[in-house]
Amino acid sequence: MMPEMNRRNLLRLAMAPLLTSCRRSDRKLIGVVPKATSHLFFVSIHAGVDRASKDLHIGYQWNGPADETDYARQIQIVDAMTAQQVDALAISATDERALVAPVERAIQAGIPVTIFDSGLDITNYVTFVATDNYAGGCTAARRLGRLVKGQGKVAMVMQKPGGNSTGLRERGFDATMATEFPRIEVAARQFGMGDPERSRAAAENILTAHPGLDGIFASSEASSIGSIQALRSRGLAGKVRLVTFDSSDTHLKAIADGTIDVMLVQDPFRIGYEAVQSLAEHLAGKTPPKRVNLPVREIVRDDLKDPAVQKFLLPPAMKGG
Repeated sequence: MMPEMNRRNLLRLAMAPLLTSCRRSDRKLIGVVPKATSHLFFVSIHAGVDRASKDLHIGYQWNGPADETDYARQIQIVDAMTAQQVDALAISATDERALVAPVERAIQAGIPVTIFDSGLDITNYVTFVATDNYAGGCTAARRLGRLVKGQGKVAMVMQKPGGNSTGLRERGFDATMATEFPRIEVAARQFGMGDPERSRAAAENILTAHPGLDGIFASSEASSIGSIQALRSRGLAGKVRLVTFDSSDTHLKAIADGTIDVMLVQDPFRIGYEAVQSLAEHLAGKTPPKRVNLPVREIVRDDLKDPAVQKFLLPPAMKGG
């Protein structure tokens, strides 16, 4: 589990929406725009950005909306960074279409752009750094399919419309269930809109409509937390099989007590690090890879005892290093 000092380090990052490395004449400045600043996933990405900034001697400005659904605020931030003439821009788009125009404006202004975590409907970026989300959704379907012994009814608590990364997971899950588990019905799909409370309500609605439900796939941090709460409130923890995405204190407690069967975890620290590194290389005249695909890692309860898993869940930069 996460020691209190490490948690304070994370919170310091979360509470600094405009954390900016000092801009000197010899130091380039990268604008980094996450989908949201409140989720632990993006706090962990921030830690990777911060470590890369130190290692590569490059400045950065971190700013994003508080709410992952607030694409209007994200557009304002991108436009402001373009007007500020940052040397490069890294963005995790809240909506794969709504953010196209502001990002294109940045590129037309001569600002190179790396996309991280969630795709954007453009091709003229430097690098796309992300988890292989479609494959992650396929893995979720296979694990849940085996947990319910290849038959019965399952459901998805989804993130929100227009989100590229979570949409890929959900499509991968659906496609794999349809082709590999013909005796399993995906009986319900509801969006939680990136909010734990709304995700809980979505999960509650599904459980009410389908009292014999065998399993749930929750495709994001917020939908996972909401699903955990719904199962516990109904006394169904450990009875309805649950496969989740991402990690938080709530996830770790839920996998330890058996509410979660399988937790699929990304490497947000590395996503943040690779995003900054790609732009640092580009600004130095090098050619970084066009795509960096990172696999998901499957974690079950017994894995929590493994020091390697604990190190993965708590990257070095979060330990004050």
